[in-house]
Amino acid sequence: MTDTARAMEMRAFGEPLEMVEYPLPQLRRGEVLARVVAAGVCGSDVHIWRGHDPRTPTPIILGHEAIGRVERIGGDKADINGELLAPGDLIGWDRGVVCGECFFCIVKKQPYLCPNRKVYGISISSQDPPHLKGGYATHMVLDTRTKVLKLPEGTDPEVLVSASCSGATAAHAVEQCDICQGDTVVIVGAGSLGLFALAFVLNRGATRVVAVDVEDSRLELAAEFGATATLHATQTSPEHRLKVVNELTHGRGADFVIDCSGYAPAIADGIRMCRRGGTYTMPGIAVPVGETPVRFYEDVSIRNLIVKGVWVSDTGHFRQAVEVVLSNRYPFDRLVSRTFHLEDANDALGATERREVLKAVIKPSEQ
Repeated sequence: MTDTARAMEMRAFGEPLEMVEYPLPQLRRGEVLARVVAAGVCGSDVHIWRGHDPRTPTPIILGHEAIGRVERIGGDKADINGELLAPGDLIGWDRGVVCGECFFCIVKKQPYLCPNRKVYGISISSQDPPHLKGGYATHMVLDTRTKVLKLPEGTDPEVLVSASCSGATAAHAVEQCDICQGDTVVIVGAGSLGLFALAFVLNRGATRVVAVDVEDSRLELAAEFGATATLHATQTSPEHRLKVVNELTHGRGADFVIDCSGYAPAIADGIRMCRRGGTYTMPGIAVPVGETPVRFYEDVSIRNLIVKGVWVSDTGHFRQAVEVVLSNRYPFDRLVSRTFHLEDANDALGATERREVLKAVIKPSEQ
């Protein structure tokens, strides 16, 4: 085993990532050294790289979505199912590290709201040892508080890598929706977040699901996942989209609208597609997007509408996302458009920013 790790490090916002080497550290008790076999390039990575996320320090190794193999462990460590980890195990992990001691962790059981929460590849600098805290690297050092899940051998890490971010966040969003058999759901944004949400709402019994996006390829994939109808956002008017939803619901509107786009101008449009007493959730907003006008009296108050923010996820949501991928009910393998070598991480970011790929995956090392 080598005694150093390679990583693509961001030293300044908007500048190309640079290849660096860091020594592999001695592990503290409970820490895990994982060899990264797949790192997802999330749309949030582009926003982070451009300096849009106020949580992000520099220098940093990007990559909050990753799957790896255990190389070393600081003593004994069990995964969330109680299985002891061993070198060679294929693992995924919760991207967020919470304190476990604050009001939100202990009393409210909402660790995703922990004010001390840190996220690999987003808010943990590579400046201080052990440096290796992001997925765009051959190795990562997982903090002792990190919740780890051992994965079945034969699992394709490229397919599963999105479960730790978009999959887990989608699980959280759908958890906020009391979906019943016969319900109609509109999903705005059919990227990986929206497609995970689509799978979860179908699993919960939604009868009609409408997917909205700006790209035909994503809408085609949404149909393969099971969407009842698809609407191209730039080739249809808000009035037409509302008309389609009303025709599917006897004029009532959707029971739930899940906005996975993170596009502020879409908010008012999505709210108007909800029925009276419906729920509009927003898991897609991960960075500041500015203000958008909403007619709260007409569109929210007198319609008794629930408007709900959805912030990140917890370990339970991550586990749900892994399970929905492993169920093989949905074509999650179609999400991965292209893989890149570690040294080509800048190309992967560029392809994601230009929307040339649905999902780019970096492969720092072989399985």
